[in-house]
Amino acid sequence: MKIIIINGPNLNLLGKREPEIYGNQTFENYFSLLERKFPKIELNYFQSNHEGFLIDKIQETGFSYDGIVINPGAYTHYSYAIYDALKAVSAPAVEIHISDIETREDFRKKSVTKDACVLQIKGKGLQGYDEAIEFLLNRKN
Repeated sequence: MKIIIINGPNLNLLGKREPEIYGNQTFENYFSLLERKFPKIELNYFQSNHEGFLIDKIQETGFSYDGIVINPGAYTHYSYAIYDALKAVSAPAVEIHISDIETREDFRKKSVTKDACVLQIKGKGLQGYDEAIEFLLNRKN
């Protein structure tokens, strides 16, 4: 099984950015833990602050991977282009948010990308990525 994790803007700053919301761990360190936890799954990771690069990665992997775990970051709230890309590919996607977007600022409460995904996980910290991978793994079996 092949799963790609795609993180959007500012998620490269995990561990530094607002640790009271996002925690103190970098995603690269956390990704190493995921690789050890899921040794039988081919996990890949991609992060970009640029919408077009995220769309390119969705299109590049969305027909050859078994699943996408995506945290679109702020693009969650207004990127119909990412929504369209997720709808266009055959790989099921799980949308993940480290914080609970529904309890934050008003502009963060709406996700335009959620409906292109089979599941949305929010407010579970980095452990939400584990849950997303488990969901895709169980869905495949």
